Amino acid sequence: MNSNSEPPATRIVFITGATAGFGKACADKFAAHGYDLIINGRRSDRLQQLADEIEGKYNVAVLQLPFDVRDEKAVSDSIKGLPDEWKKMDVLVNNAGLAAGRDYFEEASLDDWNIMIDTNVKGFLYVAKAVSELMAKQGHGHIINMGSIAGKEVYEKGNVYCATKFAVDALSQSMRIDLLRHGIKVTAINPGAAETEFSLVRFKGDEETAKKIYEGLQPLTAEDVAEVVFYCTTLPAHVCINDLSITCLQQASTIYFNRKSG
Repeated sequence: MNSNSEPPATRIVFITGATAGFGKACADKFAAHGYDLIINGRRSDRLQQLADEIEGKYNVAVLQLPFDVRDEKAVSDSIKGLPDEWKKMDVLVNNAGLAAGRDYFEEASLDDWNIMIDTNVKGFLYVAKAVSELMAKQGHGHIINMGSIAGKEVYEKGNVYCATKFAVDALSQSMRIDLLRHGIKVTAINPGAAETEFSLVRFKGDEETAKKIYEGLQPLTAEDVAEVVFYCTTLPAHVCINDLSITCLQQASTIYFNRKSG
């Protein structure tokens, strides 16, 4: 659907990184409950495919915003350029993020570090800033920041990925304080091991290594996390979940697991 489409008649959710994993599951979950969607991703073909799927399953409107969250100008221009009807967002799922590499600190790739910082921190901020300005004007809204339990506890070879998620944790707390006067809810969702494209991206397409992360576990699914995200938006107007960590039953922390053999 392009910007000339009929304005949405229901609540609006904006989801970044919507073409896979948590973002895609959130798109399906919110659409199933009648939300109109603004979906973002870098890959236009996958955005179009998702839009077609959602519009085919649910009677909702879908607006595509194909940009890379690392591109400050693209983020600002895309959000400021929205038709007025689409600027009235009720929920932002600030989900775009990634891990790149898992190496000892002194052996890690600077390219990996830069892409994580540019996406998980700077891109996160560009989107949150632009959307919070709109929500402040309307005097309400709910921002869901996708963090990680890696933002609570560092693990071996996690270094910069953990640092970016610690930043998300701190920024979520800061946003909750600074946006309090506008009546904007801010919730940080911190998943543990979840079987999505995350590990495949982290290990740069190495499927065997990616699968080993989940050996002996029944990990979270993207749909599990989407359920929790949606739940946080369904509470009474005066209730805000500020911070929520979620793991599968077999995971207690970033390093303690109860893996089953066979």
